[in-house]
Formats: sequence, structure tokens, C-alpha cells
Amino acid sequence: MSSRSRTTTRAEEGRRRTPPTVREQDERRFKELRQTAEETAEGRLLLATLRIRIREKSPWTGPFSRAHPGVVIEVLNRSEVGRDRMVSDHWISGRPPGVWAREISGFADVSKVDSLAEVGEGSIYRVTYRNPPIVHLYRRLRLPIHFPLRIQAGFIRWEVVARRSEFEAVIQHARDVDPGFQVVSIRRRALRSHLPLLTDAQQELLNHAMAAGYFAVPRSITLTELARQLDRSKSGVSEAIAIIERKLLESALRPASLVP
Repeated sequence: MSSRSRTTTRAEEGRRRTPPTVREQDERRFKELRQTAEETAEGRLLLATLRIRIREKSPWTGPFSRAHPGVVIEVLNRSEVGRDRMVSDHWISGRPPGVWAREISGFADVSKVDSLAEVGEGSIYRVTYRNPPIVHLYRRLRLPIHFPLRIQAGFIRWEVVARRSEFEAVIQHARDVDPGFQVVSIRRRALRSHLPLLTDAQQELLNHAMAAGYFAVPRSITLTELARQLDRSKSGVSEAIAIIERKLLESALRPASLVP
């Protein structure tokens, strides 16, 4: 073999040993994602974890987390407050209770901030703010949002769990928000009847009860007051909430609710 041939062979071997770049890894994941979507029947679930850059101005978690890149935010839940607003509990790392409340309340899409408690190495804030576009999409598709959502330095880790057509709509929305979004993981599992878990009436009652503070610790509204707000009997509301709690508990305790 000539010296030139040996040099060429060593160069080729070096290229083969070079680890893939981030762009190459993303391209491979996108290819897997497209293949998985094409191969998945409508009766099965697609699951993917995405890393998406939040837009510059809205929601407030984007600019806030970019201003404090070392701070971790975990969105723990959400409830509807009318058609265009939501209330969510956010665990924010690194500061004692109340420190971030004034800054958060200064964002244009935020209407109310309550500092609840210090938990671990951070604090919980209850924030009422305008629904981001993803919420309207999920509402239209009738998909549940999976919590907690983790946000840091302007990026959110979002887990998509949906049937094929719904999944493609969510992926397209992610691409519109952040053309450079990353697919962290992909998997595929069978669809079970827990999606959707609650009826529309049960979901509406749960949202109202959470927004009113019925599930807060300490509780900020009694069952009697909640029933009066809903113009329903106390016993009827109590029974309906008990059914909702049982459904949610059964789902949480069923580790095989999604099986390969």
C-alpha cells in the first residue's frame, strides 16, 4: 500500500472516530421522530421530550429565566381563570419567600403574584397570567399538559404525550416557536382509556376548585363556600370532588397505565 493510501485510510478512520456534533445528533433524532410518527398507528401514543426556547417577551418565564440563568423554575400545575388567563404554582430555586414576587408582577402578561411558602432550596409562587399559545393548542386538541415543567435560562423541557395527528400538531407548534428546538428523547407506547381522564364537567369543577384555593394548604375556601359559588348543593360538590380525586389517584398509582 502506498504512503498516500495509508494517509487517506488513517484520515477516514479519524473521521469515523469523531463523535457526532450536536446538529448531527439533532438531525438523527428528527429522523427517528419522523419515522416513529410515520410508523405509529392512530391507536398508539407517541411520547417525546422536547427542549424549546421560550419566546423573548411572553410568557413571563422566558425573559425572567433568561435574566436569571442560574435559577430553576418548575411549573407544578395550572388552572383556568376565564378563557384567556391561568393560575399556576411555580417552584423557583435559590431565594427566600417573596423575593421574586415584585419582579414577576412587573411582566405585562402577569396580573397577580402570591408568595406561598419556602420549600427546599426555593419558594413556591402562585402566578396568574395570560395563557401562552401552547395552552390554546392543547385546549383545542383536548390534551392534558404533563407536569412538572422545568424551565431554565430561557428553555423549557416539554413532554409531549399524544396520538399521531395531535403529536404532529404539537411538533409543528414547537418548530414555529423555536426552529432550533431539540428532541431530547422519543418513545412509543399503547393508548389506554385514561386519556382523557376526566369529563368536561369534572375538569371544569377541578379547575374552579383549584383556582378558588380549595386544594391549597392551608385551604382558602370551605366546601360550603365553594358550593355556594357554583350554585350547587354541598353534598353534590363533595361527591363530585371525591370522584375526581379517586380518578386522579387511580391514575397516579397505576404505573402500567402506559405500557410498551
